[in-house]
Amino acid sequence: MSDHRDSGPTPEDRAPGRAVVFDIDVPQYRVDTEPDHRGVGRVVDAELRRHFLGRSVVVRGIGAQHHPGRSVDELVEIIRRLGTDRYDPARAGDRYDNLQNKRIDFFAFRRKVTSRMRLFGAMSWGFYHSSIAVHGAPVRLDLLLVYDAARLREVVHQYEGRADRKRDGYVFRDPDHKPEALLGIAKLSR
Repeated sequence: MSDHRDSGPTPEDRAPGRAVVFDIDVPQYRVDTEPDHRGVGRVVDAELRRHFLGRSVVVRGIGAQHHPGRSVDELVEIIRRLGTDRYDPARAGDRYDNLQNKRIDFFAFRRKVTSRMRLFGAMSWGFYHSSIAVHGAPVRLDLLLVYDAARLREVVHQYEGRADRKRDGYVFRDPDHKPEALLGIAKLSR
């Protein structure tokens, strides 16, 4: 896998249905203590802008620790081939149950990528604090899956015991062509 930090995506990477894979150098991003969410966010957001400026995207964060027995590079290849990290139908997902029993393919953050976009600081904070609250340990994000928002449909849903309606669930508009919805995969270096 090539490192696209200096050279930019190759024509092969930008082919239809072929997500660009790029590294983001963030060795300072650790979860053994609380990370500098804002500082790491600035670095990651700058790289997302460099690759997707002007696009409306939906970004999903993945922690490799939720995929035991698979390396980050193996996950990248699976995701590139399938268009999603939901490769094992027997694997129970976190938070997929909702009061309306709506199908949700994955959870993510929607953004218009502008020169002022801020995203990763909020993702980092949520995966740190919410994961501690729910699972007792933080999640360090290793991959960001960047999707074309036009190829997804937002699912408004509600969790049991909550009054608010959530807008973080998504389904593929064309489930038979998931890889075409995937614009890029950012690998967050350790």
